[in-house]
Amino acid sequence: MASETQNSSLNPSRDDFAALLDQSLGSKGMIEGRVMPATVVAIEHDFVVVDIGLKTEGRIPLREFLVDDGAGQPKAGDIVEVYLDRIENALGDAVVSREKARREEAWTRLEKNFAAGEAVNGALVGRVKGGFTVDLGGANAFLPGSQVDIRPVRDVGPLMNIVQPFAILKMDRQRGNIVVSRRAVLEESRASERAEIVGQLKEGEIRDGIVKNITDYGAFVDLGGIDGLLHVTDMSWKRVNHPSQVLNVGDTVKVQIVKINPDTQRISLGMKQLLTDPWDGVAAKYPTGGKFTGRVTNITDYGAFVELEAGVEGLVHVSEMSWTKKNLHPSKILSTSQEVDVQVIEVDGEKRRISLGIKQVQANPWDAFIAASPVGSIIEGEIKNVTEFGLFVGLTAELDGMVHLSDISWDDQGEAALARYNKGDVVKAKVLDVDVEKERISLGIKQVASDPMSDAEYRKGQVITVEVVEVATGGLEVAFGEGNALRSFIRKSDLSRDRSEQRADRFAVGDRVDAMVSGFDKASRKVSLSIKAMEMAEDKEAIAKFGSSDSGASLGDILGAALKDRNNKT
Repeated sequence: MASETQNSSLNPSRDDFAALLDQSLGSKGMIEGRVMPATVVAIEHDFVVVDIGLKTEGRIPLREFLVDDGAGQPKAGDIVEVYLDRIENALGDAVVSREKARREEAWTRLEKNFAAGEAVNGALVGRVKGGFTVDLGGANAFLPGSQVDIRPVRDVGPLMNIVQPFAILKMDRQRGNIVVSRRAVLEESRASERAEIVGQLKEGEIRDGIVKNITDYGAFVDLGGIDGLLHVTDMSWKRVNHPSQVLNVGDTVKVQIVKINPDTQRISLGMKQLLTDPWDGVAAKYPTGGKFTGRVTNITDYGAFVELEAGVEGLVHVSEMSWTKKNLHPSKILSTSQEVDVQVIEVDGEKRRISLGIKQVQANPWDAFIAASPVGSIIEGEIKNVTEFGLFVGLTAELDGMVHLSDISWDDQGEAALARYNKGDVVKAKVLDVDVEKERISLGIKQVASDPMSDAEYRKGQVITVEVVEVATGGLEVAFGEGNALRSFIRKSDLSRDRSEQRADRFAVGDRVDAMVSGFDKASRKVSLSIKAMEMAEDKEAIAKFGSSDSGASLGDILGAALKDRNNKT
C-alpha cells in the first residue's frame, strides 16, 4: 500500500496535475479575462484591497470606484464586481480592475439592447474627427456628424453633456467599436407624429404654410408639424430660375397639396395650381404661322426659350435661329432678356410645347443671292481669308464664297496661284455652284477669262516663236500663244544640239526664240518645246535639199547653202 502511494507520488497522473493546478489557483473557475465577484477587505490610502479567492489580494485605485453612478466609496465587506486581468504579476499580486469590469458590464448590457433594438441613454462628451464621442455609461461610442439630427446642426453646444437616447447602429466587441445615432431616435419619434398628421391631409386641399427653408430646387413649407416640398417648377406658371426670386424664409404662403406619398410620407405642394393656367386655349392664341414678339428667358446648347407671355414659353431650336449661322452656339446669336420676333412653327397644347423660329421672320439671304447672282454670273468681292486650299471671298454681309485652289488660275498651280492674292484684295469671280443645304457657294477666278488652252491647236513638229519669261538653272520658262497666255518649260538639254551651247545663261528675259513642239496634250494642259529638236530637224532638211557629204559636198557647204537659202526667204 505504501509502495502504491509512493509510486503515485513519483508518477502523477493528468488528474493529479489538474487537482494541484486548481489548488494553486485557488478556484476552478478562476480564469483571466473574466468578471467575477470580489470582497472589499480594506481601504488603504488611494487603493481598495479586494479578495477574489486567490493566494494574494488585488489592489484597485479608488478613483475607479468613484466613477460609478451613485455607488460612492466602497466599505470593507462590500461585494463588488471586478475584472481579472492577470492571476499573478511579477510581484506575485493579482491584477484586477473595477473600470474594466464596469466596461464589460456596459458592453453586456448594450449588446442586449442592440439585439432587442432598444435605444440606450448616453451623453455627448467630446468632439472627434467626423463626429462626436458618446458616453454610454461605461462604454464610449462614436456618433457620426450626419447622425446628430435630422437636419444639419451648426452648433452642438446645447446638446453636450446632456443624457439623451441614442440608437445603436453597429457593435464590434472584439475591436471595441460602437456606432450610435441620435437622428434615428428622432426620426422614429417623429414618424408616428407624421403618420398621424399625414392621415389628416388630403390631395387637392388648400392650406396655409410657413416657408422654413429654401434650396436650389424648391422650398420646404411647414404645414403645422409636417413639412412639404414646394418645387421650383410648381411656384409659378412662368420660369423661375431660383426659389428666392419668389419666396423668403418666414413667408406665409397659400399652397395646394398636389400629391401625398403614404409610403415615404412625402408631401408635394404647389402654388401655381391656385392660378389660372395660361396654357388653356394656347393653340388659339398662338396659331401656327403667326408672328409674335417674345423675350429670351433661357439659353441652352440646343436652342433658346422665348417667353410669349407669363407662363407660356416656346423653344427656338438652334437650327431655326439663322439662315446662315447654323454651327454657332445659341449664346453667340442671342442673349438673355433680348426681345426677338418669332414665328410659331408648331403648337402642342397637351405636351405644353411650342416650336418657334426666328429665321422665318427674316429674309432668306440664300434666296436673295440666287436670284441676284445665279450660277454662271460674274460677281465681285473682297478676299476675307487665304487658306492652303483656296480663297474665301465675301459676297454679302452674311454669305461667303470659296475659290478652290484649282479654280484660281489656268496656268499657275498650288502656292504659285495663291501667291498672287492677299487678304483684302477685291477680285472678280464666276459663280460655279450654290448648295443651300451644305451652305456652300463655289466660285472660280480663272473662269472669268476663257481658257487659253481651249482654242490652242498645236501639232508635233510645229515650230513656234516663244518669249523667255524666266531663266532658271535647269532651263527656260517661256510664254507663247495669244497674249502669251500659255506657258512651257524648255529643259537645259533641249536648248541646243551642241552640248557646249546647252546653257540657260545664253538667254535673257524678253528674248524671243524659235522652238519645236515635241509634244501636245490638251487634257493635261501641257505643251513640250525643244530648240534642240528644231535644230536637228533643220539639219536633216538641209541635207536632204542641198545634198550630202557622200556626193562630194562638205557639211560646211551644205549648211552654208541652207543658211543662204533661209536668209533669201526672209
